[in-house]
Amino acid sequence: MPAAPGRSCGSCTLCCQVLEIEEFDKPAGTLCSNCKLGGGCKIYKKRPEVCQDFECEWLTERDVAVILNPDRFGALLMIDADSDEYLVVCDPKKPQSWRHPLMFKHLLAKAKEGHVVVAKAGTMAWRVYPNGECAPWA
Repeated sequence: MPAAPGRSCGSCTLCCQVLEIEEFDKPAGTLCSNCKLGGGCKIYKKRPEVCQDFECEWLTERDVAVILNPDRFGALLMIDADSDEYLVVCDPKKPQSWRHPLMFKHLLAKAKEGHVVVAKAGTMAWRVYPNGECAPWA
């Protein structure tokens, strides 16, 4: 899906850090060796399919507030292709960024729309329920 008007990755490389990339044996939370600091991918034209298929919700969806930019906010919004869960994956340096009032308001709205909303920080995960409650998620 193309970027929403006025949005681009720019210098953001949070997806290259927080997501696991099995093709490179890259665990979640570590920077991909193909990531260029300041933005971009050293192997962009030959990057694996998982990277080509990835869609950052901030980049592609107009309903995600501009202020929730992953690079500045420390959390990446995405839909998990396998489980269809709406995920917020936090930067290891900002593991509680999903609890920020602006982010939590967005997550709560998604839960009220009927999405299964899960916040992840390292090996921990929490489910966000439509009533605003949170609970550990396996």
